[in-house]
Amino acid sequence: MKLNDALRLLAGFMVLLSVALAVYVDKNFLWLTVFVGVNLLQSAFTKWCPAIWFFKKIGLSE
Repeated sequence: MKLNDALRLLAGFMVLLSVALAVYVDKNFLWLTVFVGVNLLQSAFTKWCPAIWFFKKIGLSE
């Protein structure tokens, strides 16, 4: 799996997870969706994302 594929997979999973948790557990889990969205926006401008650093550490290639 490539780095960008893993990043998109993680972001999509986190959004769906937070929505499911908001529906079935507590609506405050929507803040996780906000966090993911803000992180995606800031990484578009700064070209830095903590998940990319982690994925590189575990050996995923670009």
